[in-house]
Amino acid sequence: MRQIEFRIPDGRMAFGDVPEHIDARLQEAVKARLAGDLEASESLLWEAHHLGPKVLPVFYALYKFYFNQRRLDQAERVALIALDAAAHVGGFDPDWRSLSPGAADWASVTGASHFYLFTLKALSFITLRGGRTGESLAMLAKLKELDPADTVGYGVIATLAERVAGGE
Repeated sequence: MRQIEFRIPDGRMAFGDVPEHIDARLQEAVKARLAGDLEASESLLWEAHHLGPKVLPVFYALYKFYFNQRRLDQAERVALIALDAAAHVGGFDPDWRSLSPGAADWASVTGASHFYLFTLKALSFITLRGGRTGESLAMLAKLKELDPADTVGYGVIATLAERVAGGE
């Protein structure tokens, strides 16, 4: 069974710690998904969210679940809520359009700012898959500005978005 794992090489949690009782729900959701019970998996993910509405990795699990089910509207909705939550935890503006390199410690590979960048990358892919290439490219340009070292791996999506834009 594939475990949800958010650790970086030095052992720290990339997006923040997940309390054991919430992690238990996340792992139950994985088991339910692997057993083909998508309804139970979704329910368990929302239970995890209600138990820890500010636990950032739960948002990741939710938008990834919806994206994998090709439920792009729900994936986008959760990703937008996740951006707001990360900005609140990190103490910066939730609107990605207004962010600057000095607004947060974007170079950190842990915590709310990294989760924000990671989720913005996910949102750029969701919008690209939804046929909104221009929006996706704008998000990717902001990621390049905030994360020039590409610590969240947006470069692959940027290449794909540029190809899609070139074929339009």
